Amino acid sequence: QVQLVESGGGLVQAGGSLRLSCAASGRTFSNYAMGWFRQAPGKERDFVATISRSGNYTYHSDSVKGRFTISRDNAKNTVYLQMNSLKPEDTAVYFCAARSRIVSVTPDEYTYWGQGTQVTVSS
Repeated sequence: QVQLVESGGGLVQAGGSLRLSCAASGRTFSNYAMGWFRQAPGKERDFVATISRSGNYTYHSDSVKGRFTISRDNAKNTVYLQMNSLKPEDTAVYFCAARSRIVSVTPDEYTYWGQGTQVTVSS
């Protein structure tokens, strides 16, 4: 399997920035499209961003477009989520996920998930 470990979450004031990292195990990281999702208490897991296996294609949800940027470094087996201009409504547990080759906005289409990292944005 693919092991995913997120890091970089924390408490930040509105307007601030955080960079989340997701470190993947194994030697086949480049075979997987990656995604970031987030989940607030009592709510479903929502799509944030996805990136193709090469990193040439990215797609961000309308709610984060222009503020968040997904990227990856296949040499380091790591995917990132740069979060700028954070808002209180961005508060959630952020999850990194992997699926074979093809990008997706649907959580059910991802096979592997990290444990999540908490992002809390105060007003």
